[in-house]
Amino acid sequence: MSVAKMDEHISMIDVEVAGIKHFIASYVLIGENIAIVETGPSSSIQNLIRGLTDLGIKPDEVSYIAVSHIHLDHAGGVGALIKHFPKARVIVHEKGAPHLANPEKLWQQSKMALGGIAEIYGEPEPVPADRIIAAKDGMTFKIGKDMALRVVETLGHASHHLSYYEPLSNGVFVGDAAGIYLSDVGVIVPTTPLPFRLDKALASLKKLADLKPSVLYYTHFGMAENAMEKLHAYADQLKLWACIAKQSLDKGEGLEEISRKIAEKDGAVKKAMEHIKAHRILGETVLKTSVFGVVDFVKNFGLPINFIGL
Repeated sequence: MSVAKMDEHISMIDVEVAGIKHFIASYVLIGENIAIVETGPSSSIQNLIRGLTDLGIKPDEVSYIAVSHIHLDHAGGVGALIKHFPKARVIVHEKGAPHLANPEKLWQQSKMALGGIAEIYGEPEPVPADRIIAAKDGMTFKIGKDMALRVVETLGHASHHLSYYEPLSNGVFVGDAAGIYLSDVGVIVPTTPLPFRLDKALASLKKLADLKPSVLYYTHFGMAENAMEKLHAYADQLKLWACIAKQSLDKGEGLEEISRKIAEKDGAVKKAMEHIKAHRILGETVLKTSVFGVVDFVKNFGLPINFIGL
């Protein structure tokens, strides 16, 4: 676990799930109220609590725990964490709210989809229903003077994905809407699991770009400047993957060949390949799960008639 200050009001805690550094970040916003954005999985909650303690956060000071979506690596630890903060309420997309209150189906589906990775993340605990805020696009939660979390619905990666715009820093907590930022390598790679929707993901990226943010706060991983450049780059990357998938499917090529072509033609993936291969989780997801999500979309929907520009 390590704590880093992003600016005067925002700190980042590396929760180091299973000892993996620079993979999952939780952010702490400190004003008149205190908000935690993203918890990480249940298996690393004790690391997060240690980080909050190091920041001097007392149990009765946390007002909000905001999550981008209910996948285990982002919100699996909410149920365990909220027991330590009696006044906190959880902000989540209205479609995700029932699965936080009763996570049994989420856990079973996660084990089927993720296999051993789900066990690394750990089983989620339920969140009391009366402590869940079913959030909608545009809702705003005040943290302090000029400081707030504004809900931005950003679908595509998941059907219940939210990002959070923070006006004081002119930053966005993007969850998985803007890909995975490999800060150690300096590149972005897609995170596009089933049932990925390319059309909605591109529309979400445009929505984020319309905010004209200065910085992006990635759950995977860290704060990144040149936000507009990164949003454009990720949109172009998704389009590249989809085009490769379409051309390969038209030739009757399978998933393995499509993954090989992506690794060859996507400069960011090529640059990060050694890092990806050595990573306990990304090695299983980037050129398998994520490629499969894009291929499945193209099979079912083809390429969007007009790729949405930013």
